[in-house]
Amino acid sequence: MNEVKKGKGRVQLLLVAAVFLGPLALATWLYFAGQDMMPEARTNHGALLEPIINLGEVLPVSPLHESGDGHWVLLYANNGACDEACEYSLYTLRQSRLMLGKEMDRLVRVFLHGDTAPDTVLLAEEHAGLITLQDSRLKDLLENKKPMNLDAGGYYLVDPLGNLVLYFRPDIDPSAMVEDIKHLLELSRIG
Repeated sequence: MNEVKKGKGRVQLLLVAAVFLGPLALATWLYFAGQDMMPEARTNHGALLEPIINLGEVLPVSPLHESGDGHWVLLYANNGACDEACEYSLYTLRQSRLMLGKEMDRLVRVFLHGDTAPDTVLLAEEHAGLITLQDSRLKDLLENKKPMNLDAGGYYLVDPLGNLVLYFRPDIDPSAMVEDIKHLLELSRIG
């Protein structure tokens, strides 16, 4: 009978030890052996424009302020006439907004063109809702804020408060740009 009590006592002692030591052993194993289960580091596809400037303060009379109207703005800047590369960029702008899905109403598209007016027939047929602007001061500001090592003619993201936030290269994959924008929209409570 004493042997049966000793056997039960040992089993209970082992169970109590397992309750306390089990989670510690599991955590140690996950820490050292589970490195491949860790989430990947996040990389942004756009370049953060630092220091962030408020376009309303720097350019108080820019027509961009009326266009944004409390929305996120995805702006494409083009200096010359709208050639094939420009038309493809406008297509990318449109597709990027559509790829946002239910969040697309939070973003407006703006085409900042140079001295040559864009083809209004093309814009009406293929880019409904696209806002077109000509603002040389805004164009100069954007060109100066863009990282010098990156190509001109890219995309700029402006938050609903008028802050110039990100720059995307002109040859960026639309899904990469949308990934960054979706991440910002998830974190933002404005716009």
